[in-house]
Amino acid sequence: MRLKLLRRRMTISAPRVAIRSAMPWPVRWAVVAIVLGFCAAIALWAFEFGRNIAGLDGRSSQEVAALRSDLERLRDERDKAQSIANTAGSLLTAERATQERLQAQLRQLEQDNQALRDDLGFFEKLIPASGAESIAVRGLQAEVIDGRQLRWQVLVIQPVKNAPEFKGQVELTLSGQLAGKPWEMPLPGGARELQLRQYRRLEGLVDLPPQAQVRQVTVRVLEGGVQRSLQTLKLG
Repeated sequence: MRLKLLRRRMTISAPRVAIRSAMPWPVRWAVVAIVLGFCAAIALWAFEFGRNIAGLDGRSSQEVAALRSDLERLRDERDKAQSIANTAGSLLTAERATQERLQAQLRQLEQDNQALRDDLGFFEKLIPASGAESIAVRGLQAEVIDGRQLRWQVLVIQPVKNAPEFKGQVELTLSGQLAGKPWEMPLPGGARELQLRQYRRLEGLVDLPPQAQVRQVTVRVLEGGVQRSLQTLKLG
């Protein structure tokens, strides 16, 4: 009988056996929760241990906060410095513009000063000389430009008070050498009409022939064909 029972259990026709755990489900969940909590504790411990190794403790947090504060302060100072630099750049640009304007004014003043000096010299020549004639030639000037032109200027005055109106002519004659020979040339266009009461300044440009060398410039004031005044200027 026992042998039959043993054979039935060992064969396919043996009855099915269901294996059930003796641990209830609440206990299982409690065990799982404990394991998870233990793992979390280990992870937290590892994290704190890593922070301590890396130096990220409470003191380091304070240092990080202090560095952030310094960074914010440096940013503010940078913004202020940038604002000052922008203002300084604007002021520098305005100063350069002002300086350029002042330089232009200075150049203009120098030109005006030179013009005043020329006028002063011009009016000094108007001062009558002792025993002066009724009409006189003063301040004859001549300059050869690039060997091709001659610039001339002359002042004719009546050095007397309440002088009557003068009507006449002015003749200009150039003399020197041309191609190694004596040379003389009158003012192109002939004598110039001259009409004045106190003074008159005349000037002009004369084109010179090639290879001409001007040695002397002569100015004559004529009235009715009669010479009233004469002045000669030697060049070089």
